[in-house]
Amino acid sequence: MSAVYLKLTAVLCLSCTALSGPVGSSGGVVWRDFGEAITIQCRCPEQGPDSMTLQQGLSDKTLVLFKDGKSEKTNTAKEFSGRLQLNGVFPNMDILIMNLTANDTGTYWCMYMKFDRVTSDYKEVKGSGSVLLVVTDTRCDAQSDSNNLILVSVVICAATLLGIIICFLIWIILKTKMCTAKKPRFVPNNDVYEEMRGGRK
Repeated sequence: MSAVYLKLTAVLCLSCTALSGPVGSSGGVVWRDFGEAITIQCRCPEQGPDSMTLQQGLSDKTLVLFKDGKSEKTNTAKEFSGRLQLNGVFPNMDILIMNLTANDTGTYWCMYMKFDRVTSDYKEVKGSGSVLLVVTDTRCDAQSDSNNLILVSVVICAATLLGIIICFLIWIILKTKMCTAKKPRFVPNNDVYEEMRGGRK
């Protein structure tokens, strides 16, 4: 049932993405199978950002990666530990996520932090390279299809066997009834003998 909801959500998101305008090579809906990898290309539209984050989700944001531009320090979320690989020079980075699972399905987008000297505050700058990732777990689908096929085969065999047993029992019951049924007894008619006795008199 969750696979149906996942596909429905992906189709709705695909429709919204298609309606929002043309999609470049670094954005849009990307379909991947379980265990594959995806590269997200984060590009900053402004010069001199201080840090970069890769976030997952829209309303419930999950921080996947934090990269400090000055110290080259990188922090990775626990769920993605050992599965991320960074390529490129800050701020334009290619982030490779390996060994995808169904839990990795969602939107990924790059956000840059830049210090604004006029307001003396950090401002967020949305980077390009947003991706809607849909990971299909084909190995679970194949396993459940196999289990369903086995279950259907067992039910059909059991129903056939039960039908054969019932037919056999009905046949035996009818056969024994026919053998033990009382046949009408032939009662000899003594009329002939009576007439012969009566004729002698």
